[in-house]
Amino acid sequence: MRLSKFAIVVFVLAFSLSSFAQNIELFQQFNGRYDYTAIGNTLNIVENQAFTPCDILTSSSSNLSLNSNQNVVAAYIYWAGPGTGDFDIEVNGIPVTADRTFNHTLDELRVFFAAFADITSIIQNQGNTTYTVSEIDLSDVMAFPYCVVSGSGTNFGGWAITVIYEDFNLPLNQLNVYDGLQGVPETLTIVLDNLNVLDNEGAKIGFVAWEGDSGLAVNEQLSINGNVIGNPPLNPINNAFNGTNSFTGSSDLFNMDIDVYDIQNNINIGDTSATITLTSGQDFVMINNVITVLNSQLPDATILVNDYDIFCGDRTIDLEFTVFNTNSTDFLPANTAVAFYADNTLVGLTATQNDIPINDFENGTVSLFIPESIGDSFTLTLVVDDDGFGNSAITEIIETNNSFEINLDLLIIPPIETLPQTLSCDKAFNSATFDLVDILNSNNINMSNNVRFFETLADLEMNSNEILIPENYSNTSNPQTIYARIENPPCYNVYAFDILVENCPPHIPDGFSPNGDHTNDWFNIQGLYNIFERHELKIYNRYGTLIFEGNNDNPWYGLINRGLNNHGKLVPVGTYFYIINFNDPNYQSEVGWVYVNY
Repeated sequence: MRLSKFAIVVFVLAFSLSSFAQNIELFQQFNGRYDYTAIGNTLNIVENQAFTPCDILTSSSSNLSLNSNQNVVAAYIYWAGPGTGDFDIEVNGIPVTADRTFNHTLDELRVFFAAFADITSIIQNQGNTTYTVSEIDLSDVMAFPYCVVSGSGTNFGGWAITVIYEDFNLPLNQLNVYDGLQGVPETLTIVLDNLNVLDNEGAKIGFVAWEGDSGLAVNEQLSINGNVIGNPPLNPINNAFNGTNSFTGSSDLFNMDIDVYDIQNNINIGDTSATITLTSGQDFVMINNVITVLNSQLPDATILVNDYDIFCGDRTIDLEFTVFNTNSTDFLPANTAVAFYADNTLVGLTATQNDIPINDFENGTVSLFIPESIGDSFTLTLVVDDDGFGNSAITEIIETNNSFEINLDLLIIPPIETLPQTLSCDKAFNSATFDLVDILNSNNINMSNNVRFFETLADLEMNSNEILIPENYSNTSNPQTIYARIENPPCYNVYAFDILVENCPPHIPDGFSPNGDHTNDWFNIQGLYNIFERHELKIYNRYGTLIFEGNNDNPWYGLINRGLNNHGKLVPVGTYFYIINFNDPNYQSEVGWVYVNY
C-alpha cells in the first residue's frame, strides 16, 4: 500500500509582519533589480505655525513620471492626519480603503493616525499621469487642540505614494520597506541584518514623515552607522524634516517629507549590517515609512516537501522535495547541504546538485530510514543549509526560513494472525489438493476486500508471486505454511496457516481379474501406492505358501515371484491371503483375502 501526499508550493516575492505594527518594522522586502520613487502632496495651505489659518484641503495632486524601462511591481499609498482617522479615500476617483492603520498619541488631547493601502493595480493600469488623492476630510479635527491661535500647531494632512519598480539596467539590490507610525523626538533606531554589501554605489535610504516644520531645526538629524547625512541645500544635515520631496525637488510639502539620501559613502563593501538613527530635539515628527536600497547579493534557500511514499511494514520513506532560491539576489551554490530530522534525530543528509539561479528551484529525492527508537508517529523536519550538526555554510538574506516540517505516520502491519492447520489425505508422494479460499471461509475470515495467497512472507510483503488458483492448490512441501493478504486500507492484514498431508487408510478391493482386458487387471489397493511408499505386500496361497512379495514399485498382477516353481506364471482362480505391512507408525499391518478370477 502506497500513501502519498503532496505539498503545495507557494512562490512569494516579499513577506509581511504584523498588520497593525506601530513601531517601524520590516513590512516587505524585494530582492532583484529593483529601485523606487515616491510622489505625494500636502493638504495644508501653509505650514502649521502659530497664528496661521486652520483651513485644510480635502484633495491634492502630484505627477508620476517613470522611464519606459521601469516596470511597476508594487505601489503603496500612505496618508495621515490628526484625530482617529479617515480610512476611505479616492485615488483618481477610484475608492480606496485602508488595508492597515496606525495611530500615535502625543499627549492626553492629541492623537494622530496614518493609513496604508496597496494600490499596485491602480498605478500599473494608469501609469505616468497626474494622481489626485481626494475625499480626505479632516476639517472637523483641525480646530482645538491641533490648531491654536498662539503656540505651535499640529494640524496637518497629506499623502504619499511609494512606487517600487524593476529595471533590468539596475544592479541586483535588496529593497526593504519598513513602516509603522513612530514619533521622533525620541531616538528611532533601525538595525538592518543579513546584509552582504558587494557594492555601495547607489545605496540610498528614504522615508515618509509627517508634521515636520522647516522653521524648527534642533538636533534634527538622520544618521547611518553613526554618520550624520544630508543632501543640502534641500535637506541640511540639521533639518531633515523640512517639508521637501527629494525626488521632485519640491520644498512646499507643508508639514510632510518624502526624502531620500545617498548613503554610498556611509556603508562599506562587506558590511553585514547597518544601523539607521533618526533624532529630533524640538520638532514633533512622526515617521511612517523607511526604505533602504542596497546592493546586497545573497541567496535565500527554502525547502518544501512535494511528495512522499510510505509502504506497509516498512520504516523507509521515499521523499521528494524542492529547494528554492526565491526572493534572492544571488545564486544558491551547488552542494548546499540538506539535513532531515525525525523528532530532532538526524535520519538523512544530502545536498543540492547544481547552482540554483535567482527565483529558481531544484527537485531532489531521498530515502530515509526511521529507526525503531523514533516511534511510528513523528515530525519530519527538512533543513536546507544544514550539515547535520545544525551548522550552516552559506550567508543568506533570511537565516530563519530554511526549514519545513511535516507530521508523518508509518504504516504498521497488524500482527500476523495464525489460523489452525488444515489436513488433507495424501494423493501421492506427500502431495494433496487444498482449497485455500475455503480454509479462510471456514475460519470466519472477512474477505470482503481483495485477498491474495502467497507461499512466503517475503512474497506477500512484495505483493509478488501470488498463488494464481488458490481454490485448487497442491502443496510443495509437507508441512507447508501459506500466507494470506487481505487489503485493509491504508495497509493490510496477514493470516498464516499450515497445510499438512497425511496418509489416510487405503481401500483394499475384494478381488481382481488379470485377464489382460485392461479392466481390474491388478490388485489395485487405492491409497497405498505412492502414499505408503515403504509398504511391503505378501501373498499366500490357501496352503500358506508365500507366492508373491511386492512393494511400492512392484504391485501384484496375479503373477508368482516366490516359491520353487511357476515363477512368472499367473496363479489359478481362487482365494489368496495377503499381508500389508505399511511401515508407518500410525498404521498396523493389514491382513485379509482377495479373490482372483479370470
